[in-house]
Amino acid sequence: MHDRFTEILRKKLSGDNYAKLMRLANRKLHRLIADAVELCEPASVFVSTDDPEDIRYIREKAVETGEEKRLAMAGHTCHFDGPNDQGRDKEVTKYLLKPGVDLGTHINATDREKGLAEVRGYLKGSMTGRQMIVRFFTLGPTRSVFSISGVQMTDSFYVAHSEDLLYRPGYEQFRALGDSPEYICVLHSAGRLVDGVSADVDRKRVYIDLEDEEVYSVNTQYAGNTVGFKKLSLRLAIRKADREGWLSEHMLLVGIRGPKGRITYFTGAFPSGCGKTATAMLPDETIVGDDLAYLRKIDGEVRAVNVECGIFGIIRDVNPHDDPVIWDALTKPGEVIFSNVLIQDGKSYWEGSGQDIPEEGVNYAGTWRRGKKNDNGKELAPSHWNARYTIRLEGLPNLDKHLDDPDGVVVGGIIYGGRDSDTWVPVQQSFDWIHGVVTMGASLESETTLATLGKPGIRAFQPMSNLDFVSIPLGRYVRNHLDFPGDITKPPLIFAANYYLKGKDGKYLNGMTDKHVWMKWMERRVHGEVDCARTPTGCIPLLDDLKRLFKEVLGKEYTREEYSSQFTLRTLENLSKLDRIEKIWRTEVSDTPEVLFEVLAEQRKRLEKTRSKFGDYVPPFEFAPG
Repeated sequence: MHDRFTEILRKKLSGDNYAKLMRLANRKLHRLIADAVELCEPASVFVSTDDPEDIRYIREKAVETGEEKRLAMAGHTCHFDGPNDQGRDKEVTKYLLKPGVDLGTHINATDREKGLAEVRGYLKGSMTGRQMIVRFFTLGPTRSVFSISGVQMTDSFYVAHSEDLLYRPGYEQFRALGDSPEYICVLHSAGRLVDGVSADVDRKRVYIDLEDEEVYSVNTQYAGNTVGFKKLSLRLAIRKADREGWLSEHMLLVGIRGPKGRITYFTGAFPSGCGKTATAMLPDETIVGDDLAYLRKIDGEVRAVNVECGIFGIIRDVNPHDDPVIWDALTKPGEVIFSNVLIQDGKSYWEGSGQDIPEEGVNYAGTWRRGKKNDNGKELAPSHWNARYTIRLEGLPNLDKHLDDPDGVVVGGIIYGGRDSDTWVPVQQSFDWIHGVVTMGASLESETTLATLGKPGIRAFQPMSNLDFVSIPLGRYVRNHLDFPGDITKPPLIFAANYYLKGKDGKYLNGMTDKHVWMKWMERRVHGEVDCARTPTGCIPLLDDLKRLFKEVLGKEYTREEYSSQFTLRTLENLSKLDRIEKIWRTEVSDTPEVLFEVLAEQRKRLEKTRSKFGDYVPPFEFAPG
């Protein structure tokens, strides 16, 4: 069989590309690429090594093919996705499962044989007349216990270029694998193109084959559906972590500076559009990563790495005041891909930037003028709500020196945060690891945004901000978190954050930059340098500490009135949340650990006791320090 695959490759690949592939002595890889060539029928195949010339070829072809347009500033390009291909499409993203395999009601799945036949049917001949690109990457730092190798085959130079900004080169690490089958494979085709975008989005499919650890994506270009090593491979990494006793998470990784030059590292799980990248990019702190993290126990400590080495971030509301580091990276020469923004005279514009947006230009819907409406009669904004930017972390002034450290960084705290208008206070600490996993991680909810397709503003259950990507039974996933510290004597502290709490008037109670103060408070808590007040749901900051931190960090006064409105315990809303969360875990998850219900019951008792004593809304001053 291997001879047949070799013959397919020899016929389709030029001498140089064939030689580059054959230097990788991996029979599974040769079979996979030969199968993809036979299936997708590309005109030619380009195999990319880690050589800068190979990478430059991909970058230039992205412009030559029209997938990207050069902008006026050196290194800047723009890409447009189709009007109906602007976010992760959860409905068509499915696991392929063999008969008898049940991962739970929250898993979007289909029969493996049926799904493979369907997606491979759409992929058949999909690359006719185009070049297939074969790219190799490393997830996590290279030559590390955290490292996972991956190969992607795609006919999109935009996708391949994006991956070059987001992931560490992996050709040489693939050579070191030898004949090992332990890696992730992704096959993508944009499908039939009209005006440069995927035309058959009604036949868009993003399928993850858990049996062979392969990802299939077709008839889509949006990076969340096509850059296989983001959320698609996250699903496969979660299964690997489950087998091996570590955690693969949808988490940022940031270093927060403390007194005397100390840096304390935090991971943070925030659903898309909830301030995750802005937290990772806080000014004067250090960024390790903004989206994906692997966590392992090493020498009695929890250590973590950034799976990636770049950012694929939401650009809406990025402006020089709220996000100065990102703003600087996007407005100076350097390699940046803008997607689905407004372009006019070679310059990019987006909403919330503070720029004067021109009255006309070009965006994902074509020629745009203010007042233009879509087919449903709704006025089109100049840039899409989910417009994005893609950059490397390398070169950012706040990049942490441990980005590529094969041992990762020691985790001092873990944060769970969502878009919550009426329940959680801005920041609180759990009583212990179990309490944090249950009441903050496994109880996380977030109001939906347009980072995924669908109606925004709906409160969604989002345990660990990872529900969309969990590829094992949900109860087992939570049990893995509960058990993770094992015999570690001082596991990371667990916190909950909420940047989106609103007052009675419907206005946000916090400014965009207040998150910096919450992070500084958490850093001090990790080292036992500030006290707290114990409430029924967790430990909250004391007013005097926040007054000092607001002055030190933001240079502004923080009032007793602000503290009272932000940290008042809303017992009714918290009890309603417990009702929702308990119902989900009892009725929709068959393997929920019993300890989860015990911890929720204890929280309910504390809330009911406090409500009977103080009423529905309890000012923070009623809770004693300790």
